[in-house]
Amino acid sequence: MLTQLVARSAAVRSCLWHQLHRNLGVTAVFIQKASTATDPIQQLFVSKIREYAQKSKSAGGKLVDATPDQQKAMQDELEKIQRIYNAKGQDMTKFPVFNFTDPTLEPVDLGDIKMELAEVKDEVAQEEEDDITNVPYFEL
Repeated sequence: MLTQLVARSAAVRSCLWHQLHRNLGVTAVFIQKASTATDPIQQLFVSKIREYAQKSKSAGGKLVDATPDQQKAMQDELEKIQRIYNAKGQDMTKFPVFNFTDPTLEPVDLGDIKMELAEVKDEVAQEEEDDITNVPYFEL
C-alpha cells in the first residue's frame, strides 16, 4: 500500500510539474503587465513626460521653464548663427526643407558614335586581313 501511495504521488507530482511548466509561459505575460502597471519608476517617467507635454503646450513653442538668462543666451546664439550663415529672416529653430529636382538631360547624338563604330570595325577587319600569323614560314 505504501508503494502504491508513493507511485501515485510521483505521478501527481509529474503531472503538476508539466501543467505548471506549460502555464508559466502563458501567465508570464499577465504577470509582466501587472508588474509594469505598478512599477513606480515607470509611472514617474510617464507622469513627467505628460507634465512636460502640458508645459510645452502652454509655453507656445518656446523653452519650457526657462529663465530670462537662458532665453537671452538662446537668442544670442540664434543671432550668432544668422550672422555666420547670412540667414537674416530665417527661422533657425525649424528643420530645413529640402527640394530635390532631377537635372535636365540633353539628348545624345548617336550619329557620330555609329560612324566611329563603323570606322573601328573597318580598321579591325583590315588588321585581320593584314595579319600574317596563319602564313607558314616554309613552303612545301
